[in-house]
Amino acid sequence: MNICLFTHEEIKAPLAKKDERAQHIVKILHKKEGDTFDAGIIGGAAGIATITGISPDGEISFSFEPKSAGKKLYPLTLIIGFPRPIQLRRLLRDVSGLGVQRVILCGTDLTEKSYLNSNVVSDGSAWQMLLDGTAQAASTHVPLLEVAESLDEVMKTTASERFSKIALDNRRSSSSLHEFLEHESAHSVLAAIGSERGWTDRERDLLESSGFSLCSMGSRILRTETAATVASSIILDSMGYLG
Repeated sequence: MNICLFTHEEIKAPLAKKDERAQHIVKILHKKEGDTFDAGIIGGAAGIATITGISPDGEISFSFEPKSAGKKLYPLTLIIGFPRPIQLRRLLRDVSGLGVQRVILCGTDLTEKSYLNSNVVSDGSAWQMLLDGTAQAASTHVPLLEVAESLDEVMKTTASERFSKIALDNRRSSSSLHEFLEHESAHSVLAAIGSERGWTDRERDLLESSGFSLCSMGSRILRTETAATVASSIILDSMGYLG
């Protein structure tokens, strides 16, 4: 946790001793009254918080001074074939740390149906992983998370949006991701990454007919979470954001 994040309401109120952020401030950062720590408003400003008091029961009072508008998210949207929940949690934390703008989780032809029925999104676990990745990056802006039943649905909802469109695939790729990006001047990218068993031929046809270029990242078959992190890093670097 490289920044303590608060909602607009929380930034105005004391922190209870049992709050994870209070524990971090006292036990990890070893902060006392009068000390400062990095803080920010979720979706808003980043700045400095000053501890104005710690009550006998451990409640932390603090003031907040905004310093900047926070780190902007990068114009990269990821379409992710719904992976197993334990992978999804790690994936969301890592791509939010990288600063992607939006994540669309979708069912695919080969997605294990039980994954779609998991409560990782509805119970707040997915949001918490996005928040954890954002705090790790000392950022305040959290990627938008959407869920769709199928790739077909995503193709319809994103059809009118203007992107450079990439789909990772190591079976019918027309070029490597590196080669594609060398010849593509992208200002906004939509990248599709399949679930654990990859795309079907039907989905490959759908992606290509929707304007996606099928690109590979070598012959090795990667986990969805690994592919998402590596592809995001390569794309963001090619766009000049990691320089």
